Amino acid sequence: MTTTERRTTGGVDYPGQALGLMPDVPRQGGFGPATTGKWSINAPYHHPAAGWGAAMSVGNVLVRERQPVKGTVTMFQMNHPGKGFDCPGCAWPDGPGVTLDICENGIKHVTWEMTSKRVGPEFFAKHTVTELADWTDYDLEDVGRLTHPMVYDAETDRYRPISWQGAFALIAKHLQALTSPDAASFYTSGRLSNEATFLYQLFCREFGTNNMPDCSNMCHEASGRALTASIATGKGTVDLEDWEHADTLFVIGVNAASNAPRMLTSLAEAVDRGAQVVHVNTLREAGATRTIVPHEILDMARFKTTDTSTANLQVRPSGDFALMRGMAKAVFEAAETDASAIDHEFLANYTTGLDEYRELVAATQWADLERQSGLSEAEIRDAAKIYLDSERTIIAWCLGVSQQEFAVDTIREIMNLLLLRGNIGRLGAGPSPVRGHSNVQGNRTCGVNHHPTEAWLARMDAATGIVSPRKYGLDTVRTIEGMHRGDVKVFVGMGGNFVRAVPDPVMTAEGLAQCELTVQVSTKLNRSHLTHGKDALILPCLGHSERDLQASGVQSVSNEDAMSSVQLSKGPKRPASPYLLSECDIIARMAMATLPDTQTPWQWYVDDYDNIRDVMSRALEGFENFNELVRQKYGFRIPQHARERVFRTPSGRAEFSHADLPNVVPADSETLVLQTMRSHDQWNTTIYTNNDRYRGITNAREVVLLNAEDMRERGIEHGDPVDIVSTSKDGSQRRVRRYLALEYDTPRGSAAGYMPEMNALIGAADFSPQSDQPLMKSVHIRVMKSV
Repeated sequence: MTTTERRTTGGVDYPGQALGLMPDVPRQGGFGPATTGKWSINAPYHHPAAGWGAAMSVGNVLVRERQPVKGTVTMFQMNHPGKGFDCPGCAWPDGPGVTLDICENGIKHVTWEMTSKRVGPEFFAKHTVTELADWTDYDLEDVGRLTHPMVYDAETDRYRPISWQGAFALIAKHLQALTSPDAASFYTSGRLSNEATFLYQLFCREFGTNNMPDCSNMCHEASGRALTASIATGKGTVDLEDWEHADTLFVIGVNAASNAPRMLTSLAEAVDRGAQVVHVNTLREAGATRTIVPHEILDMARFKTTDTSTANLQVRPSGDFALMRGMAKAVFEAAETDASAIDHEFLANYTTGLDEYRELVAATQWADLERQSGLSEAEIRDAAKIYLDSERTIIAWCLGVSQQEFAVDTIREIMNLLLLRGNIGRLGAGPSPVRGHSNVQGNRTCGVNHHPTEAWLARMDAATGIVSPRKYGLDTVRTIEGMHRGDVKVFVGMGGNFVRAVPDPVMTAEGLAQCELTVQVSTKLNRSHLTHGKDALILPCLGHSERDLQASGVQSVSNEDAMSSVQLSKGPKRPASPYLLSECDIIARMAMATLPDTQTPWQWYVDDYDNIRDVMSRALEGFENFNELVRQKYGFRIPQHARERVFRTPSGRAEFSHADLPNVVPADSETLVLQTMRSHDQWNTTIYTNNDRYRGITNAREVVLLNAEDMRERGIEHGDPVDIVSTSKDGSQRRVRRYLALEYDTPRGSAAGYMPEMNALIGAADFSPQSDQPLMKSVHIRVMKSV
């Protein structure tokens, strides 16, 4: 176990090293490249986001991966619907007509995939799994693209080659031996196309289980549940055109410069046209200051910067609910003398629960709102005035909101505020969750869902001829618990790096080790290949940028972006190995091997992906005439009833929620609230370097960012090594040692540090009962100087 992977119970270190995790040695670079170079922090970042800093970073990546020519050509092929391929990074929509609709992190992600380095049987013959466990996560991925299917050999502690036929036979053997289909769990990271997603859920449900954990369980599950309860859709209702017409944008819990860099263009354009852009975040991020838009060539040449905000509000961790409630209080107060402060006609015709909500807001005291938000009454009222002065308002949010303890209540409070002024179902207004992974929203739309509705299952069953199980399945947290108990005996991961993405890596690794079989479908070597079951398979697949050739020719797949637009993607590059299979092909062959009596035409699906889309057009609402619609120039937008002010809630109206103001302030002053986050040179669990340019940090990942006053109270100096102890909801404690304490502009009582290193501080019991999401933004810790 690394420093970050040691847990304690009752003050006693947990015994033993979990299979496949790194040894207990402090590393300045954490899970990134090994380094002894001088660390530094130069914050705040004074340069504009994107622009020449991003361009130089991209150039360095292209040179490092030895792809200066191919990588540059690829930049012009990304994010062009129909004729190009979708960026495998974030889910921000593609800008119509933009020649170079790219970002720094998208180029890093694609170039990382296009590397000329290869990991074949020769590599695995040289290295045991025990030896590889000592490597950093960066070193594992840096060895290159996987080229052959591999199977674990316990006698030699090595992976060895296996034929594709042998791999699928092994999967079938284990799945068929289970006493219940629910003893298997099928994970996906959000990288699957819509077509592969549909096949994956079809296989799982024909096999007999809804055990389909996915990355939504860790990122936006709360958003889906809150929006569904409020307006009967799990998605935002706005698109890019709405962003272009909004008078005000509230951007909450979003680090745009790193996590959705192409959003910077929309923010800059909004400020340019005179809109108000209000950032709400615990940390002052670079994306909330100014930018140079990379595809605006003249601006780049002239170093012309554009502001990306007109106001910034620095809330305490989880203080967003109190801010929204306070703004609603100010709106109701304004309505007492100005009838136009709220939209009476909309409220009367389209909503329910207003009177009870008004009474609840009136009873909420300003002193409580100030304490829980970390803002003054004046700051909250100023934000409310911006909202009241705006005819059309969008509220966008990301993981800074959705990974809180009370995230569902908070997002419903966002919806309450929007409803008060009729900010839904009209141009330039509405809710806008900022999704992360490229097709995480499409995965859920197309069926990867552990709690599907009866209506969804009935339509899918009618289209495919199967009978789906109706029992709810396991999500991510419950899958970890199930593996650890021994109830889940087969784990299949379609993409991602499960053990690094989830909380409590020790418990997760131990659970995976108890499985009879683990299967990882991947493009690169990662930590989850080393935290394996008794039998284990690594199955290499095509990347987004690679050509997918099947019986009918080169195939296209589709993805759904964060604003419900569906577009085709076709990889142009030669595959990294002739032995790679597409994800659709892998899923279909698993199904055919496991279900010998299946009536599903799996090979027909794989031969021509149009066949998959034809069935999807019958199975999925909004996908009618899928093949025709997706071949339009910019694809199509999935219709949303809520966008047309048709609300399919039990009441037939948009529903106000009535949650009490939550207490998010720790009971004692020694406890800080930690938020885990990504660095700028990182995408999900993939770490490119140990630098975080927009936060001014160089050569360090085992760090904790602290408020200066909090440091002084604890006798901690800038740069001191500190130990961090978390206390889980079940009373157990976890500890990381000798992290660098760095002074940073963060509110009193808060702290921040990088995932996945700090995931070890989050126990399996540390999830929100509202969303079942792990509490990545609400970790209660104590920090003390290392001995």
